[in-house]
Amino acid sequence: MAAEELCFMPAARMADAIRGRELSPVEVVDAVLARIERVNPALNAFTVVRAEEARAAARDAEQAVMRGDEVGPLHGVPFTIKDLTFTKGVKTMRGSKAFADFVPGENSVVVERLLGAGGIFLGKTTTPELGNKGVTESPLTGTTNNPWKTTHIAGGSSGGAAAAVAAGLGPIAEGSDGAGSIRIPASCCGVAGFKPSYGRVPTFPPSPFQTLSHQGPLARTVEDAALMLTAIAGPDDRVPYAIAERGVDYRAAIAGASVKGLRVAYSRDVGLGVPVDAEVAARVEAAAKLFAGALGAEVEEVTLDLPDPYEAAMTIWSTLMGALTTTLILPAVAREDVDPALLNLVDRGEKVSGLDYYRAAYMFRGEYYARMMAFFETYDLLISPTITTPAFPHPGWAPGPATVAGQPIDPMLGWLLTYPFNLTGQPAASVPCGFSAGGLPIGLQIAGRRHADITVLRAAAAYEQATPWAQHRPPVG
Repeated sequence: MAAEELCFMPAARMADAIRGRELSPVEVVDAVLARIERVNPALNAFTVVRAEEARAAARDAEQAVMRGDEVGPLHGVPFTIKDLTFTKGVKTMRGSKAFADFVPGENSVVVERLLGAGGIFLGKTTTPELGNKGVTESPLTGTTNNPWKTTHIAGGSSGGAAAAVAAGLGPIAEGSDGAGSIRIPASCCGVAGFKPSYGRVPTFPPSPFQTLSHQGPLARTVEDAALMLTAIAGPDDRVPYAIAERGVDYRAAIAGASVKGLRVAYSRDVGLGVPVDAEVAARVEAAAKLFAGALGAEVEEVTLDLPDPYEAAMTIWSTLMGALTTTLILPAVAREDVDPALLNLVDRGEKVSGLDYYRAAYMFRGEYYARMMAFFETYDLLISPTITTPAFPHPGWAPGPATVAGQPIDPMLGWLLTYPFNLTGQPAASVPCGFSAGGLPIGLQIAGRRHADITVLRAAAAYEQATPWAQHRPPVG
């Protein structure tokens, strides 16, 4: 098989072929590493590439198959880890000069489980400083480019992860999502991203983002995302909010995926009242029509009657980022060595009182959750754009664009339709639903009831199978 075909082979098919002795993990890893060496300079998707370690792991994986050993669901499949996530003995720089030399002494739960499932750890992927924004630009590791158009953003904060997957630099990637950081880059880079229900994938060591942040998969297909979720989901006694459900095979659960008869709400803006690019709106409307037509769902366009979450979200986010930055970063480096967008959050966070934070993080969030759950008593799914615009040119240190559809917006949250589902902890996916006239991917967000992860994955898989978008490859490389 040609090296490029190996690099773009779905993880599920790769895992099956390796177990069946039809494909060598050594051949796979060599092909992917060669492509990383060739393509990554144009993208800057990686902070660390573990070439020799990955080759050694691939040789061990091949020998295990030839011996007939029992192997895990990801045996021989390469994966990447975001630079925010702890990796034992491997730099975890968090996109910050303050952590340029930080090497954790333990793995996160996600890394433990991916390795335990037989995966091969390729390296670490880029993130903005502390994952503070939806654009992957770091004072330490630089700017990550979109594989569809390298002058444009890859999204963030899991921008390196999504760019790598889209460009064939590894079939699956771990991402984390505190306000959309899996789904935003999935939309920008034209891949599948899934934010599980909060607690589905336990976060240990504990996340400083508390119950906002979720870990989950980025992949080129929904089946691959489900395969990866199978490996990383399940409780851990060190994590108090972990969902107790064990041993779910998410790949098997989405086989024969269908949304026939499901009640699907379609919203242009998830009730946020923000402007939406005309091409994005048209592609998502076409997706809604497909759900109602060929896919057989009961689709209704809705206007969500929810309180505006913007101020609460900004209060929580700026307080978290302010506390982390003033505690972990500013004691170690000068202000001029810190992302200006992060410093803006620090300045805002320092003005937040304890009462303001409590009202936002507990009182407002509780009300918002209750109102959203009431909405989902009527509907099984809510579909919308993932973000309000296709990927845009690099904005410098800004956290986003100044305008969408000719209207001024807040660059931090004004282009995102993702963060409501971090406030509520619901499962939400982004899958490609077409391209702009400029050749940039557009993402469809699919959100479901709390703990209805399988329903969301089945809907994403059904839509993916009915459309050609997952088959497209970016021009980079």
